[in-house]
Amino acid sequence: MDNMSKSSNGYVHTTTLVKGEQYSDDVQLQDFAATVAPKWQGTLADKHDMIMLGRSQVLRRNFSFISILGFSAVLICTWELVFANLLFALTDGGTAGLFWGFTVVVIASIFIFSSVAEMASMSPTAGGQYHWVSEFAPAFCQKFLSYISGWVLAIGWQGAVVGLSFVVGTMIQGLISLQDPSYEPQQWHGTLLVIAVVMFCIVFNTSLAKKLPLIEGFILLLHIIGLFAIVIPLWVLAPRNTPSVAFTRFNNGGNWSSVGVAYMVGLLTALSSMMGYDCSVHMSEEIKDASNTLPRAMMWGVGLNAVLGYVVVITLCFTVTDPQALLDSATGFPFIQLFFNVTKSYTATHIMTAIIIVNIVSAVISEIATASRQIWSFARDDGFPFSNFLKRVSPGWNIPLNAVVINFVFGVAISLINLGSSVALNAIVSLTMSALLSSYILSIGCIFLKRCRGEPLPPSVFTLGRWGFAINGIALAFLFIFFVFCFFPMATPVDATTMNWNIAMFGGITLFATFWYIFRGHKKYRPPVDIQNRKL
Repeated sequence: MDNMSKSSNGYVHTTTLVKGEQYSDDVQLQDFAATVAPKWQGTLADKHDMIMLGRSQVLRRNFSFISILGFSAVLICTWELVFANLLFALTDGGTAGLFWGFTVVVIASIFIFSSVAEMASMSPTAGGQYHWVSEFAPAFCQKFLSYISGWVLAIGWQGAVVGLSFVVGTMIQGLISLQDPSYEPQQWHGTLLVIAVVMFCIVFNTSLAKKLPLIEGFILLLHIIGLFAIVIPLWVLAPRNTPSVAFTRFNNGGNWSSVGVAYMVGLLTALSSMMGYDCSVHMSEEIKDASNTLPRAMMWGVGLNAVLGYVVVITLCFTVTDPQALLDSATGFPFIQLFFNVTKSYTATHIMTAIIIVNIVSAVISEIATASRQIWSFARDDGFPFSNFLKRVSPGWNIPLNAVVINFVFGVAISLINLGSSVALNAIVSLTMSALLSSYILSIGCIFLKRCRGEPLPPSVFTLGRWGFAINGIALAFLFIFFVFCFFPMATPVDATTMNWNIAMFGGITLFATFWYIFRGHKKYRPPVDIQNRKL
């Protein structure tokens, strides 16, 4: 940083900075004082970014490249979710649909998250998508679109926390059913297991928060090594499909009008295992040299999980020789039945499944961190009711403790819904996918529009350069298709219990946020573009 001068009134005048940007005239130095020790304030580039974004450094920057790579790779838990969602893949698409669907999603992810990584390098803020919408959207609609994006994304991440916790609970019930066929799973059993998982993960985000980067690095090793502890027994012991059966035999178990429609509906399995890498963006104010480290870690995470995902996908394509027998399993999870059929051992099945459970619980730890930072960031812009409470960062903790606690409260409250109706719980959980996809559409769409208009963009360490227009456009094309099919049910005909209520939840949250914006939000909400000091 050079040529910085401070006048008697405390303002900094136009100054050339690390990225070649300039401050807006009259930037108040005292407004951006850090409240953490100097060693946690990050690099010169981090300080530059915080001033540009109009933010104070109140969280510790203790995540390095490896730890944030572990954070994102483990949270997405690609190969674990391929196993967990095998029921949906075998129903709509079959093994061939799983392979080709995963291939399409991996290609789409490269374009989508390259676009996200560039915006993260331009503006590395915990706000993520709602901030970028505010910064890049046309002036007449930026405040409203940013507000809606913030609400939908915050609720979506809350659904993700409960969703993965619920998967863990039902897996445990599935193992019990395998061991004891007389066991009858009860909804209250699942609810208690969800609450237990959330409580366990809250401890890591509070008492062990300072150790979270170290923990994420360790879990990354388990994420990689655990995969081979599972697939090697399948390679050695399982019977094989021929390549023709593995890669060309599609299934239309959902009774759709054609195999093509079944394949598109089945994309949700692959999609759920590769979406959500914006998770690391919401931790950006805790990453050293965020504008450089964050986009690299994001793209490495996409690549790492794609490779690990392919190992599992190809393994399943060759080892699932009797899909219907797995679909009929009393465990509720075809992969648990597959493990038992192959190993003929309850102990081996429990151990293999336990590896997946541990990794998914680790993902919930990361999801709570992500969800709390998203809530905290939106609250500091007064986007929520009770924002003054939610945006508080406790001295000495240097984490948004109140936002973390709210994650626990919401997690318990949402899980209790399962006592009355599992359909209602699934409706809330299903919101995550539509929330993520819509936030990508809005943020990438806004920067795509700026490129169409030839308007200047902020400088960034990670840049798409002259390929940005094409990459953004291709990403949007994929996203619109995914967004439509994420609202489809798994099978037809549809009734109240098999309906995908995602559309109702997404529409309901959007309408609520709109009404709240009209009557209250537009008076209180401060869009990030009005706070930052960037001068293009």
